Amino acid sequence: MSRFTVAYAPAAATARNAMPTGLRQQFDTGMAKLADDPYGAGSAAIRGERDRRDATVAGCFIVYYVAEASLRITTVRIRASP
Repeated sequence: MSRFTVAYAPAAATARNAMPTGLRQQFDTGMAKLADDPYGAGSAAIRGERDRRDATVAGCFIVYYVAEASLRITTVRIRASP
C-alpha cells in the first residue's frame, strides 16, 4: 500500500500547533503510522462511511477523511486529552 499524505483542516492545524512539543512529536509519529494504513491502525468508520473515520493517536481523539484516489488523509478534528 502506498503511503498517504497527511493534511490538516484549519481547526485541526490550530489544535496540532498548540500541542506541547513532546505530545506533538508523539502525535506526528502516530499520524505517520496512520498514513501507512488509514483504514486500519485502530481507526473506525463513522456511521458506516468507509472514508470518514475516527481514531485515537497519541491519546488525542481525531476525525479524518480518506481520499483514496489522491492518497490523502485530511484531519478535520483533534481533541487532545486533558
